[in-house]
Amino acid sequence: MEIKCLLVDDEHFALALLEKFIAQVPDLVVVEKCKSPVQALDVLQEQSIDLLFLDIQMPGMTGPNMLRALAKKPVTIFTTAYPQHALEAFELDVVDYLLKPFSFDRFEHAVMKAMALIEVQRRDNQVLEGFLMVKSDRKWVKIPFADILYIEGWKEYVKIFTLHQKVVTLESLAKLETLLPADQFLRVHKSFIVANERVNQLEGNTLHIGVHRIPVARTRKKAVLTSLFGQ
Repeated sequence: MEIKCLLVDDEHFALALLEKFIAQVPDLVVVEKCKSPVQALDVLQEQSIDLLFLDIQMPGMTGPNMLRALAKKPVTIFTTAYPQHALEAFELDVVDYLLKPFSFDRFEHAVMKAMALIEVQRRDNQVLEGFLMVKSDRKWVKIPFADILYIEGWKEYVKIFTLHQKVVTLESLAKLETLLPADQFLRVHKSFIVANERVNQLEGNTLHIGVHRIPVARTRKKAVLTSLFGQ
């Protein structure tokens, strides 16, 4: 299983070492490297991240404060030179705590724990044949792909508009994009995914789905014309 990793550390050497170790573990893929938590928060808004390697002491914002700012946290491993934050890591449900300088063996041990947890989470958030499973208001909701009109990203949540209801769930739009069949759904804007068969027309930079109006990003208009209208 591919595991998408985000590395956050203000030291170039620390990022380089993490990248070197990650390259030796099958299935781990570095999506982005950030030198500040603020930059990392932007990445997490745009992309689905499975595993976060996070330094603790950084200028501007600490690693723990960054985690507290996230409504939905990736599986996280702290990488730090400061042992006194172990209790804080435990309180934040961090999967492991790597004390610098750490060996590859110690790194690998932490990663194996993280991968096991990610596998469990994926089973809990699985896509059944023809259905999307999401948790909404403490209940699991089974949504047929055929019923979905479009999906809107809304801060840390997404709103799934269907033929019969609107379902709000604590999830990222990027994560749902990976779960939906690519031949049936298209990301048309940083905040919107549409069901291809539900689109009625394109007017300027706006898609019509019944009474709903969906904006199309300029950078995605060509893909929209090709995928939805064969142009």
